[in-house]
Amino acid sequence: MNKISNLPAHKARNLIGQKKISSTELVKSCIEQYEKHNSNVNAIVAFDKKDVLDQAKKCDEKVSKGDTLGLLHGLPVGIKDLQMVKNLRSTYGSLLFKDHIPKHDDNIIKNIREEGGIVFCKTNTPEFGAGANTKNRVYGATGNPFQFDLTSAGSSGGSAAALSLNMLSLATGTDYGGSLRTPASFCGVTGFRPSPGMVPSTEGIILNPFSVAGPMGRDVTDAYLLLQGIVDINNSDIFSSLNSFSLPADLMPSDLSSIKMAFSTDLGCAPVDNEIKKVFLKKIEVIKSCFNYTNNDHPNFLNIHDCFEVIRGFNYVASHLEKVKNNKELLGPNVIDNVERGLKYSMEDVTWAHQEQTKIYNNFRKFFENYDVLICPAASVSPFPHEQLFVEEINNEKLPTYMRWLALSYAPTMAIPCAWALPCGLDHKNLPFGIQLIAPAGNDAKLSEIALAIENALSNHEETKRAIPDIV
Repeated sequence: MNKISNLPAHKARNLIGQKKISSTELVKSCIEQYEKHNSNVNAIVAFDKKDVLDQAKKCDEKVSKGDTLGLLHGLPVGIKDLQMVKNLRSTYGSLLFKDHIPKHDDNIIKNIREEGGIVFCKTNTPEFGAGANTKNRVYGATGNPFQFDLTSAGSSGGSAAALSLNMLSLATGTDYGGSLRTPASFCGVTGFRPSPGMVPSTEGIILNPFSVAGPMGRDVTDAYLLLQGIVDINNSDIFSSLNSFSLPADLMPSDLSSIKMAFSTDLGCAPVDNEIKKVFLKKIEVIKSCFNYTNNDHPNFLNIHDCFEVIRGFNYVASHLEKVKNNKELLGPNVIDNVERGLKYSMEDVTWAHQEQTKIYNNFRKFFENYDVLICPAASVSPFPHEQLFVEEINNEKLPTYMRWLALSYAPTMAIPCAWALPCGLDHKNLPFGIQLIAPAGNDAKLSEIALAIENALSNHEETKRAIPDIV
């Protein structure tokens, strides 16, 4: 554990600023990890070694000159392949864009560069982010760092796996129904789903507060550092005006003895493997005494499944209908399935879903009049073989759709939350286990302070501290 690439990003950034390590040294160490491990997991899918080393050299020159350094100066950042990077192959995981070389950076990439971050690579994703198994027909499947034939989940599975194996210091993700939170859980890393507008999202087709971009790292402080670097201070995102972006410069842990915590194994609506429920309750028991008050409770998510599927279908029809009409043979099953499901819904269905989503949102906000944070498992099952496209049954009960196993994360999404995914040791199969910390939108700073305090508490116990792959 003495490689430079193993350093937490925030510590590496400080050492670069102090001239104790160089950006080039850090980048070369990450490249070494990439060359050693990527063939096993297929996490990084587009990489320009010369460009990366050139970026590092320029970072070192700025340090030598005594220039003002950005928050992310000299840190290698992986970019999920849903976000466009100038002059670097960017495919959305789709055969439709398999040879696509963008001529501009997305806004989130511009922010990373402005803060001195090194755009290191593209990380793998399912086609257009559709699916919680990172697998596509352009690059293939991304394996799990703890067992290569298992999935890293999705859709930010490439970022999560690369971080877990220290190929990167930081990485971007996106999240709709758990696309950032589930991979973080499966790979033993940390991720944050911010409030809508906090981070500039990729240009969308319709007004959509459910899909957001967010930071990923190996601990809370690292992910928070990237969050600070990518905050949408230029109001480029359509929801930016809804946030004050009052993030403290230095993240300090909350005093958990003042925090009221609700916890739930299944949010009252999600199918969750019985063994995962047991694991979760054991993990919670370790830290319950830290809080001012705890209660087994959850918001009212009445009609959440139908509501989610209708709204998701509506969004997919808006974004991908023309692709299905004109290039169906080049698309994978998840995109086609979502569009075809969406086309079956009527205007009456869409109206009903938006009315129900409003009720869910209001119930969710009311719930947090009594609590500061809600904690639940980050995933409903253990990592499964990446050859398996999705989870078909839980507790011997067949699931009605390929998305249902994601209810633990898509239920809160419909309430427009902010949410952290934290590693929390291993599960009953000795595979990574994660928890979600959830709060209403606009509570990003407070929830981050709570997350740091909980991470500190978890790290004090062998059964709840972050697990690290044996091969690192």
